[in-house]
Amino acid sequence: MAAPFDPPACDLPGKPFVPDWVPPPTSKENVDWAKLRTIHLDRLDSPDPAVVQDLIDTCRQAIRDDGFIFLEDYGVSYDQLLRQFSIAQYLHQHTSDEDKERLHWDPDGTGTFAGWKPKYGWRRDKGNKDNIEHMNYYQPQFADINKVPTSMHPFFDEIVAFCNYLTYSVNRRLLKLLSKVLELDDDFLWDRVQSKIGPVGQGYFRQALYYATDEDVSAVGGGTRMNGHCDFGTTTMLFSVPISSLQIWGRDEKWYYVPYKPGALVINIGETLELVSGGHFRATRHRVVDPPADQIHSDRLSIVLFQAAEGDLRMEPAYESPLLKREGCIDSQGAYREFRRLRAKGVPVPTNREWREVQIADAHHPTDAAPNDKIVWIDGAKHIQREYMNVNIILPA
Repeated sequence: MAAPFDPPACDLPGKPFVPDWVPPPTSKENVDWAKLRTIHLDRLDSPDPAVVQDLIDTCRQAIRDDGFIFLEDYGVSYDQLLRQFSIAQYLHQHTSDEDKERLHWDPDGTGTFAGWKPKYGWRRDKGNKDNIEHMNYYQPQFADINKVPTSMHPFFDEIVAFCNYLTYSVNRRLLKLLSKVLELDDDFLWDRVQSKIGPVGQGYFRQALYYATDEDVSAVGGGTRMNGHCDFGTTTMLFSVPISSLQIWGRDEKWYYVPYKPGALVINIGETLELVSGGHFRATRHRVVDPPADQIHSDRLSIVLFQAAEGDLRMEPAYESPLLKREGCIDSQGAYREFRRLRAKGVPVPTNREWREVQIADAHHPTDAAPNDKIVWIDGAKHIQREYMNVNIILPA
């Protein structure tokens, strides 16, 4: 039985008072909601084999169909989660302009999102206003507190403990479940794929604030705040929030809002696991848009941990999986299909580090100039075509 999260005390000497984050009201609008399955992670420890098998079967269907799941009973209480949101709120209310400049990010130069993202595009140089700010913590930030906003220094023990628990308890158990779906040893994905150094491995932790929609920004971006994309890591651990801006691309090629589920983790599968699973796991396209009309004037606070594979790993299917041996690889989408084309030509596929860094270096917001993007229309739906390392990717905008 996994131990529950046991964070450092929030009232230790030297810690300032942190006002509680109050979740805003949920939307009452009649929009198209995604119908995601819920995985109760504590059932993985059940002594009843039937309960565990039912969990595996549910997970297999959800991951193959949707690529997104709700995760509950994972060991973090609702009050503990609210504390992390309160800390993130404090960050955005108390980080100085000097710190924002000192920690200013350089994604196009480093191939990482490390540091402070200003609300002016996704490049190092100031671009068009997008009203999104966030702090991104990679291993160098966890190793050197001087790379962290001064406002977060008193709470860094809580952030470190939270990320350690998410990586070494929650994500490890989740990868155990996914290894079982592939009918592999329980620790296959943890031992052979997942990066394990410090609180976030080669991934990163983000405290983000999407400021309430600005009419000018919305007009330039067409109501889209982050273009459609797939995450490139193993799993993305996003905490469900009341402001409904996250959408996923359904099998029927329509966009659906992800509903709010208090206390739940929204888990989505990254391209690494789609490739390792031979297409049996689905890296679902998703995007961030303006929320429904009754939330248009509300800020969206978000905390998320992007888990990553070992950078030197070449993303090949786990052919030793009994599932793959029995059913073969699935003719999947996007990067998976393109990587299969490279393998058939005898061309080495990119390493995980190469694949994620080339995409980060080209990341941009809908309000940014995008000279490398090609707009294509498929069945009346707008898509963006990009090419990285001889790999062509087409994603819904």
